[in-house]
Amino acid sequence: MKAAVFYGPNQPLKVEEVPMPVIGAGEVLVKVAACGLCHTDIGYIDHGTPTFKKPPLILGHEISGTVFEVAPDVTTFKVGDRVLSPAVFACGECNPCREGRGNTCENMKMPGNDVDGGYAEYVKAPANNLFHLPDEIPLIEGAIIADAITTPFHAVKNRSGVKPGDKLLVFGCGGVGLNLVQIANAAGASVYAVDIMQLKLDKAKELGAVGTFNPKDYPDDKSFVKAVKKATGGAGVDIACEVIGNPKTLETAFNLVRNGGRLVIVGYPPSPMTLNASKVMYREMEVVGSLGCSLQDYPKAIEMVRNGKIQLVPMVTKRFSLDQINEGLDFLRSGEGIRSVVCP
Repeated sequence: MKAAVFYGPNQPLKVEEVPMPVIGAGEVLVKVAACGLCHTDIGYIDHGTPTFKKPPLILGHEISGTVFEVAPDVTTFKVGDRVLSPAVFACGECNPCREGRGNTCENMKMPGNDVDGGYAEYVKAPANNLFHLPDEIPLIEGAIIADAITTPFHAVKNRSGVKPGDKLLVFGCGGVGLNLVQIANAAGASVYAVDIMQLKLDKAKELGAVGTFNPKDYPDDKSFVKAVKKATGGAGVDIACEVIGNPKTLETAFNLVRNGGRLVIVGYPPSPMTLNASKVMYREMEVVGSLGCSLQDYPKAIEMVRNGKIQLVPMVTKRFSLDQINEGLDFLRSGEGIRSVVCP
């Protein structure tokens, strides 16, 4: 089969012929329809973030497709079924999994990190982690549900503590951030969005943001914080979700949260942030992490897409063939699109 293979940092992916995956007990072979292009992969390629499986490795973790082959013991899927693969495979047996927190599974396997992923014509997956994709959801665009929708779903529903009427600030309006805007809006929050690209702020407004802010419009961080606080009522927002993973914006987001409020870290920060621990204690602030999404919440997110509560098709702004994957990664680096997919 054809796949885009990662051989190490600071070099393009190589599109080449590789052996087909061989499935074992409890597994399904999926013919990939689409795989989302994600900044997580840019971390491996551009910044040297290590993968758990040493290269060569096939990247890609937002996968939709059709079942091509099933192991003899698999009864929940048949050839031709439309499926969605989660961004992380959970074992279902460790303590976090038994507590319903499979997103922090002690034995997690991430496609495109621990095992070969979806920048390929075929990928294998454990049947007990796959989900049927309803006919109402387009197969190509449906790929981004696996991360760009389920990740913000978990952040809003399970980690932010959002209540109707809360003021929630989203830092970063890429694919995950804009879907967070949608989901928080659906949860009844008054959503404010921050980004340095006006086209993304315009999109955030289309998706329900009541206010937007571009840090480039202010001379310094202090005046930016002051302006945002004034526009959101003076005291700061109830919740700030940082979706970039930048230590500087994490600090700024924390400074925009009111006393007793909550900062939710959704983006992956590659280096430490500065945190005013005395303020955390004295003002009873909360700082929580949010990683991916537990398997039991995937059906809820899929249903929100199916019934139109979450817009899907407008979130996918460009498609690339497998041969064009490095062009697609360059487009991702440019920050111009919302979410792009590779279609093998």
